[in-house]
Amino acid sequence: MAKRISSDILTSFEDATGNWREAPQETLAALATAMGQPPRKAKELLIVARRGSRRRLRHPAQITLEDGAVLSVDKALPGDLPAGYHILRYLDEDRNTKLIVSPGICYLPERLRIWGWSAQLYALRSSGSWGIGDFADLRQLGRWSRELGAGILLVNPLQAPLPVVPQERSPYFPSSRRFRNPLYLRIEEVPGALALRMDLQRFAAAGAQLNADPRIDRDAVFKLKKEALESLWTKFAGDDRFDRFCREQGAPLAQFAVFSALCEHQGTGWHQWPEEYRDPKSPSVARYADHHAERVRFHQWIQWLLDEQLAEAAAEIPLMQDLPIGIDPDGADAWAWQDVFADGVTVGSPPDEYNTRGQDWGLRPFIPWKLRAAGYEPFIQTLRGVLRHAGGLRIDHVMGLFRLFWIPQGSDPATGAYVRYPADELLAILALESERAKAYIVGEDLGTVEQSARNKLASKRVLSYRLLWFEKNPPVKYPELALAAVTTHDLPTIAGLWTGADLKEQRQLGLNPNERGMLEIRERLSSMTTLGDAAPVEDVIKRAYELLAQAPSAIIAATLEDALAIQKRPNVPGAPDSSWSLSLPESLEKLLSHPLARVIAEKLRDARNLGS
Repeated sequence: MAKRISSDILTSFEDATGNWREAPQETLAALATAMGQPPRKAKELLIVARRGSRRRLRHPAQITLEDGAVLSVDKALPGDLPAGYHILRYLDEDRNTKLIVSPGICYLPERLRIWGWSAQLYALRSSGSWGIGDFADLRQLGRWSRELGAGILLVNPLQAPLPVVPQERSPYFPSSRRFRNPLYLRIEEVPGALALRMDLQRFAAAGAQLNADPRIDRDAVFKLKKEALESLWTKFAGDDRFDRFCREQGAPLAQFAVFSALCEHQGTGWHQWPEEYRDPKSPSVARYADHHAERVRFHQWIQWLLDEQLAEAAAEIPLMQDLPIGIDPDGADAWAWQDVFADGVTVGSPPDEYNTRGQDWGLRPFIPWKLRAAGYEPFIQTLRGVLRHAGGLRIDHVMGLFRLFWIPQGSDPATGAYVRYPADELLAILALESERAKAYIVGEDLGTVEQSARNKLASKRVLSYRLLWFEKNPPVKYPELALAAVTTHDLPTIAGLWTGADLKEQRQLGLNPNERGMLEIRERLSSMTTLGDAAPVEDVIKRAYELLAQAPSAIIAATLEDALAIQKRPNVPGAPDSSWSLSLPESLEKLLSHPLARVIAEKLRDARNLGS
């Protein structure tokens, strides 16, 4: 069993190869300093209960429900309390306790048996794109997918980066996980765009030129769309829907918009700002918001536009959104909740057989006891933001609900240690938000994972991940409570693996790849498909998805990279210059008629229909 020295810091852990690793003493000391100590009686400020339970109370109390109704209770919570966020006040105390009542399990339709494409939206460019895939492209892809029989469309994280140049390339390093990336707006569909006429033609012509470059120039796209949006904003006469959106989103949206305006003014993230602006509650920030109210309103307007266009895409087909494990330490969420994050540490993963050096993602972790002391509000707001217009949610590195690998800042990833999180309470909140959004949850549980965590996720109806690359059993033996796929954005495509191009690229980048492991996967693919080493790539892709289609899993996902037989994967961990910037080699229009894409769709659709 793992030992603990302070709070939830683990002194040792079992790695992906089954070996136990001891954390260095200097690491444990650094993590203890970063975490701090919770005050006495901190646990008494919040209660998380399952719907229908009759949890005992210390004293008689009064409960104010979300809808304003007030209940008097004696010795236990009533068994008929509705799921939601309520306030409990013991009659002998002059303080409130947050009471979270959860359904206990996540939303999951009976006999869910669907398939869908997994798309990197930024790479999905059409003839109408301005150098990057956008929400109009997503809408068109969704309509095509639905016509092919798909029931879901998985999409990369759509969250907002810092509104400055250079633009962050990784969708897994957002400034905020609550709000969206303006690069995904289709400018021609913004209200009032047609009135720009010649200006719009000029902007669109510049955007078309950006499409000619196979690499996505986010900085150029950002400057172009920002200029166009500023022109449109000067002509915006107001809209009741915009006003309603601002009221509904309330203080979090207003604060994000203030941050965005400040970020533009300072030209960088908040750690480099004058000290008076580093605290979102400071009088200086309030004065700035007042003096720049028009610019703040501009950023609120952009988020409304994104919300409207995303809703239209989601109307074509249910979207599975993607929740990154963390945020940019210099971004909006870190500014808003800086008291809840740990300083001097980052999050990553220990070495495993496919990332032999380990990984440092540069993300700041929540301090477990401070997150709880905040009533889990950062977690709740994050879930609500990403579940908006979602039919499903993929949680990246879902093990982070149980424990995260903290690394002292500047240290080697191999010297990190795990920190425990209050998984039962986080899962209870996830179940509540899942039920409210009517969205099923998929947990990306790849890498170093405790079996107890997988068991707990299954008991909460969180779907597991099953990859053809990693599973020893054939797809027909995969579990039902899972999403089945061949690969992910971090792993080789079928073409990249089969041709050896992916391994070659890793060597060229000096990444010390696990060549034995990669060759083992290729041999297993050859054996499963019963195709020889000389088989054409397209034949291997067709056969791989024919096998995957046999999985009894609730969801089967196919990548657009495989549909186009692309050798390069979207992301090469450890090589940022080679990641997140390649567009698909074919336009969206050509993808929609691509024969290989249609063959994959037919195999998955027919298998799903046969088993329904």
